[in-house]
Amino acid sequence: MPILTAPALPVSAEQRAELRRMARSTLLPHRKVVQARALLMAADGMANQQIARRCEVDSDTVRRWRDRFVHGGPGGVGVIAKGRGRKPSLPAGTVAEVLRLTHERPADGSTHWSTRSMAARVGIGKDAVARIWADHGLKPWRVAAVVDFRDHLTRRRPTALRLPQVTGTTCWSFAQSVCAA
Repeated sequence: MPILTAPALPVSAEQRAELRRMARSTLLPHRKVVQARALLMAADGMANQQIARRCEVDSDTVRRWRDRFVHGGPGGVGVIAKGRGRKPSLPAGTVAEVLRLTHERPADGSTHWSTRSMAARVGIGKDAVARIWADHGLKPWRVAAVVDFRDHLTRRRPTALRLPQVTGTTCWSFAQSVCAA
């Protein structure tokens, strides 16, 4: 029985130039670069099995890439099909609840939330809390962002002292200690 090979992928000159640019790129995601290389091989008439071996993927994957390119052109290269990939594992509203609670003080009187205390309060894992904080650029352990204004009013403010004209420097003094230049 003869081996059936797919016909050469019909590619216009502009599409071929775009695929070459993608295949040579060092900035695009690896997925796009590999698919562009595979599609260039398909445009040259190479068999799907051989393309799959060279790209270290399954031949069905090459067939899907070809089909996506025929329907979407170069814009479809590297796009993950809808419904593929890992689904979000957090219940709806959990991220919003973590973000809301992060901006409030914990009920136990501590100065800030830890990943474990937040995880116990919301009912998710500590790693999920850390990921949410990292995704939103939050660092609750930085106490300066959470300090209450009433705490600030009870402390003595630093005072600027002018040293003799010889040095001409300014020094900060807390309580009764004085910095010497």
